[in-house]
Amino acid sequence: MAGLIAMRPGSRTRLCHRLRTHRPGKGKRRSMGERDFIALIDSVHQLLKAPIVLVWDRLNTHVSHAMRELVAEREWLTVFLLPAYSPDLNPVEWVWAHVKRSLANLAVVALDRLEAVVRNRLKHLQYRPATLDGFIAGTGLTLDGPASP
Repeated sequence: MAGLIAMRPGSRTRLCHRLRTHRPGKGKRRSMGERDFIALIDSVHQLLKAPIVLVWDRLNTHVSHAMRELVAEREWLTVFLLPAYSPDLNPVEWVWAHVKRSLANLAVVALDRLEAVVRNRLKHLQYRPATLDGFIAGTGLTLDGPASP
């Protein structure tokens, strides 16, 4: 899973996400790669039709050489990195915790069923901008720009 909370002045807060199922197999990637993350960012850019300021944690694929090259190719993208080991500053971590809590007593028989349930829970969050705003507020970070001198 990969996700981001998108905010634009005058618009509702949105949750944008990608969910990929990785089937077992020798030599197959078991996580999302740089191209997966950049595809999500490109789709958000198309949705918002605006430049993006991205605040990212230090996941290895977020800070890799390949990702730095992909970011550099996008003039409309500015990336700021969170300090190392600071999940409490990342509002998307609150999204994942919320979804995981909702799955606590769920017993599924097949991976496809689990994927459908997770997609449903994420879609439900997309229509709850106040909850998404709460995840942002929970970080304690302000979204105001620096004050003018």
